[in-house]
Amino acid sequence: MARHSGGRGWYGKVVGAALGVTMLAVGASVYTAQADVSGAPQAGASAKPAAVKRVSPTIAHASDAGPRGVNITIDDGPDPRWTPQVLELLREEGVKATFCLTGIQAQTHPGLVKEIVADGHVLCDHSVSHDTSMDRKSEAYQSKEILDAERVITEASGGVRPLYYRAPGGAFTPHSRAVAASRGMRPLGWNVDTKDFEQPGADSIVETVQRELPNGPTILFHDAGGDRAQTVEALRRVLPWLKEQGYSFGFPVR
Repeated sequence: MARHSGGRGWYGKVVGAALGVTMLAVGASVYTAQADVSGAPQAGASAKPAAVKRVSPTIAHASDAGPRGVNITIDDGPDPRWTPQVLELLREEGVKATFCLTGIQAQTHPGLVKEIVADGHVLCDHSVSHDTSMDRKSEAYQSKEILDAERVITEASGGVRPLYYRAPGGAFTPHSRAVAASRGMRPLGWNVDTKDFEQPGADSIVETVQRELPNGPTILFHDAGGDRAQTVEALRRVLPWLKEQGYSFGFPVR
């Protein structure tokens, strides 16, 4: 799985700007401290995290729609400019997708998180700050990024929990996968990397999907982190093409 790092400097700026409004490092730290890798509260915790069912810690790629199923996954949002355009396009095509949200963006735009859920899409934890080097940091840091994002996304959605965890840039570790799985979030990979965050042009994005789809059903797009006009245009062309090829749309296996 390729590591994504290019074009991600915007998250450092967002993190800095969000420090004054986010409670991720304070209130959420209580939540983090209450859960270890097994999902059980640590000794002395005053409250337990919500009960959830542990899932497999292996990285999912397959689709629950079967051998001709595809999973549309949308990362890094929600974004007030691009997410509404993506949602409208998905509505027009009758397609459900998996939205991998960062904690900071979810906290900043809770109305969009609720709109995603209302449209029947599913949520994925994409960490708090989209740190693509988190696999090289402490296990405590990894846990906090995952668990704080889970809490904030759940609150922003009005109580709907993320069902998956996608490591920023694919920076999974055995520990991060175990933490996510203990909270009922299946680690989520991808098979088709559209490279849309590099803004290669809508034609290139479409061609990448058509060329790499035999690699597997999970396709990676982005709705934040920069100008996503090319992504929107590519989706406008890719979704009908997939239908013409006889594919159906599903969610990643759990």
